[in-house]
Amino acid sequence: MRLIPLGTTGYHPNDLRQTACYLLPTSGTVFDAGTGMYRLTKCLERDELDIFLSHAHLDHVVGLTFLLETQFLRPLKRLTVHGAAAKLAAVREHLFHTDLFPVPIDVEWRPLPEAGPVRLCDGGAVTFFDLEHPGGSLGYRVDWPQKSLAYVTDVTAAAGADYIAAVHGVDLLMHECNFDDAVPLEFALETGHSRTSEVAAVAKAAEVGRLLLIHLAPHKNEVDPVGLDVARQIFPNTEIAEDMKTVEF
Repeated sequence: MRLIPLGTTGYHPNDLRQTACYLLPTSGTVFDAGTGMYRLTKCLERDELDIFLSHAHLDHVVGLTFLLETQFLRPLKRLTVHGAAAKLAAVREHLFHTDLFPVPIDVEWRPLPEAGPVRLCDGGAVTFFDLEHPGGSLGYRVDWPQKSLAYVTDVTAAAGADYIAAVHGVDLLMHECNFDDAVPLEFALETGHSRTSEVAAVAKAAEVGRLLLIHLAPHKNEVDPVGLDVARQIFPNTEIAEDMKTVEF
């Protein structure tokens, strides 16, 4: 399986990174729609696309407006945006208000089901779980017959977090790491984001195969803004996501 990080930071882009957007090209699946979405068109391998939103904060949804260009340059047979019903309604009412974005896009807005997985084009099964974040957020897990992946962003990591059970044993855990350990834990809790050591502790507790650090703080315009060596002391198989650097898992 391949993962292409189209955007790996949060809040705002910097010179190295766009905001949250991650593509699984062989299944036509995207997690979140930040500014990295402008890179989507050239990376598409299918004519069907499923986009899963963690929540509706602007750094995770503004790229939905870029889909107008995608549909013009690379017409899709089907484009579906999945998410919590209230978040989808907020995006449609506000982001796509005609005063902000006057041209409609051809998209199906599909609230996540109350029970049961969402099936992907390649047979993958997507399940979701609640995360604690201001305004609420969702994490996702995808299981294929031989591989598994989890996407966890906009949450404060803790070794005893409830969501560890939902991501247990995945081959690849994509987990936000917005702050390094120099940031006070109180501030991480207040903003609903994670620090390096706690993220690595989650990966260790969840017994995952690999940890990929995502949603990196944009004020640090550096390849390693979070202290990779600190994470590896706790969970050795840790990497930092880079925009447009394909991850094989």
